Amino acid sequence: MVNLNLIFPEIFISLSTMFLLILGAFKKNSSKIIHNLSIISLLLIVILIFNNQFESNIFLFSNSYVIDYLSSFMKVITLIGGAFVLIISTRYLKVYELFKIEYSILILCSILGMMVMISSNDLMVFYMGLELQSLPLYVLASFNRDNLKSSEAGLKYFVLSALSSGLLLYGCSLIYGFSGSTNFNIIAESLSNNEYGLTFGLVFILVGLAFKISAVPFHMWAPDVYEGSPTTVTLFFAIVPKVAALTVFIRFLYVPFLNMIDQWQSIVIFLSIASIIFGAIAAIGQNNLKRLIAYSSISHIGFALAGLCVGTNDGIQSSIIYILIYLVMNLGFFCCILMLKRNNQYFENITDLSGLSKNHPLISLSLLIILFSLAGIPPLAGFFAKFYIFKSVIDQSMYFLAIIGLLSTVIAAFYYLRIIKIIYFDEEKEKYDDDHSIFLKISLTLSTLLLFLYFIYPNKLLEIVSKINII
Repeated sequence: MVNLNLIFPEIFISLSTMFLLILGAFKKNSSKIIHNLSIISLLLIVILIFNNQFESNIFLFSNSYVIDYLSSFMKVITLIGGAFVLIISTRYLKVYELFKIEYSILILCSILGMMVMISSNDLMVFYMGLELQSLPLYVLASFNRDNLKSSEAGLKYFVLSALSSGLLLYGCSLIYGFSGSTNFNIIAESLSNNEYGLTFGLVFILVGLAFKISAVPFHMWAPDVYEGSPTTVTLFFAIVPKVAALTVFIRFLYVPFLNMIDQWQSIVIFLSIASIIFGAIAAIGQNNLKRLIAYSSISHIGFALAGLCVGTNDGIQSSIIYILIYLVMNLGFFCCILMLKRNNQYFENITDLSGLSKNHPLISLSLLIILFSLAGIPPLAGFFAKFYIFKSVIDQSMYFLAIIGLLSTVIAAFYYLRIIKIIYFDEEKEKYDDDHSIFLKISLTLSTLLLFLYFIYPNKLLEIVSKINII
C-alpha cells in the first residue's frame, strides 16, 4: 500500500485516461468536456506530486522504480508542459475539425509513458514507458487524416521509431546477457567483469535514445514530422518528450554506467558536436517555420547533451536548466505561429511574417524577444541557458566543445535575425485575425515575460535545480 501511495500520480493519470475514454464512448459530443477534464487532471497530478515525498529517494518494486527529486521535478515539468499544449490547442483543433476525444486521451497516455520513463530504474520498466510514450505519438502525428503530409509524418515517425526501438531493445538484451540483470543498480555492480560486452549494449541503447531526442545522426525524422503534424502536435513533440528523454539519458548514463564514463563520454561528445553544427547550418535554408524549429531543436539538444558529457553534477544541472528554458522559448514561438490565422487558415512560412510589426506590434515584440533568446543574446534567458552549459564544459577543460558551441551560436544567430528582419523591415501583408483565445494570449505573455525578466532573479531556478545530485 505504501508503494501504491507513492505512485498515486501514475495511478491517477491511468484511471483518468480510462474514465475519459469510457466517457467519450458513451457521451456524444463530449470533446470539450474531455479536453477540459484532461487539463484539470494534469494540474491535479502536479499537486499530488508536490504533496508526495518530493525530496525523498525511495526505490519501489524490487528497486525497479525510483521516486527522487529528479523524477518528481521532471514529472512536474512534463505535466505542466502537457497542460499548456492542451490549453492552447482548442482553437486550432476546432478550425481544422480535429477537436475529437482521442486527442486529449492520446496526450494523457503519452504523458503517462513519460512519467514511467522518468522514474524507471530498470531496463524493462524504461522500455515499457518508452513504448507507452511513443505509440500515442504515432497517432498524433497523423491525426489530420485528410492531410497527406500529416499521414506521411505519422508513417515516417512510426517506421523510423520502430527501427530505433529495435536497436534499443537489442542493446537492452545485450546488457541483460552480460550483467545478468535489467536493474540499473545491479548492472553498475557487474561492470568490472563484463566491460566490453556491456559497452556494445550501451552503444545500441544510446542510438535508440539519440533517436528519441532527434540528435544527429538520428535526426532524419524530425523536420518532416514537425512540418507534417498538426501545429499543436508539433508543439507537443518539440517540448514534452524532450524532458522525459533527457531525464532517461541522465539516469541511464550516471546510474548503471557512471564508471564507464570513458567509453560513453566520447559518444555523447560526438552526438553533441554533430547536433550543434548540423542543426545550426541546416536551418539556414528553411522557409517553413516548423521545419526551421525542427533543425533549431536539433542544435539545442546538442547543447543539452554537452552538459551531460562533462560527468559532473554541475553539467547535469546546466542541461536541465537549458531544457527548461528551451521549453519556454518553444512554447512562446508556437503561440506566435498559432496567431498567424486569417479566414480560418493558419500560415506557417517565414514569408508570412513579412511586415508583421506594422499590423501586430505586440506579437512582433514577443517574437523578437523569443528569437533573440533562442539566439542566446543577453540579457535574455536563452543567454543564461548557454552560459551555464559553457561554464560546466569549460570547468572540465573541454575547450574544443565550447569553441564549437560558440561558433555554432553565431551561425544560428543568422537565421533568427533573418526572421526579425522580415518581421520589421519587409513589406507588410494582409492583417491576421485578432480573435485569439485568452489562453493563447496568456501563454504567449507568460513565456515572453519569463524570457525577458529571467535576468532579474536567475538564482531561483539555480536553487531549485541544484538539489538534483545524481553523482
